[in-house]
Amino acid sequence: MSDIKLFRIQKDEVLEIEGRSASVEKSLQTQMEAHLEIFLGVRCLATEYSTGKTHGGRIDTLGVDENGCSV
Repeated sequence: MSDIKLFRIQKDEVLEIEGRSASVEKSLQTQMEAHLEIFLGVRCLATEYSTGKTHGGRIDTLGVDENGCSV
């Protein structure tokens, strides 16, 4: 795991939350997309969005931010 620490604050108590790895990237992606607005203020538009023949790839998660910009 990284050096990033997470904490839960309840009233006057601060508790460190133990981090853990996601066993499969897709499960983490699904969780992020389900709560994208809460985490980042981004509305999810598409998952596994194809970039077409010109670029020949895909975007894991495509969203729009509060300014209407694609992210």
